[in-house]
Amino acid sequence: MKQGLATSSKASNRFRFEAVMEAAERSGLLKQKSRRITGRVSPLLVQEAKRRTGIKADTDLIAFALGNVALEDRFAEALKDARGKIDPDPKLGF
Repeated sequence: MKQGLATSSKASNRFRFEAVMEAAERSGLLKQKSRRITGRVSPLLVQEAKRRTGIKADTDLIAFALGNVALEDRFAEALKDARGKIDPDPKLGF
């Protein structure tokens, strides 16, 4: 991979991590940190997730993954729900 692409990818991953964590903070999802989660997962899964996201710490990786699930946008579901409810011949004015 070229240096510019690697740097761009790292910056993009960092931006995504920060965006998810800031949204989780604004939503009040990070107010209290009193719950501990344990579980067994494949070391290769953790390694690949860290490689793809650029996240180093297990705690940050778990918070990011949970934040992604908690903040999922549900666009596809909303689009399906809207099917047949939108005027098929809208008056656009041009």
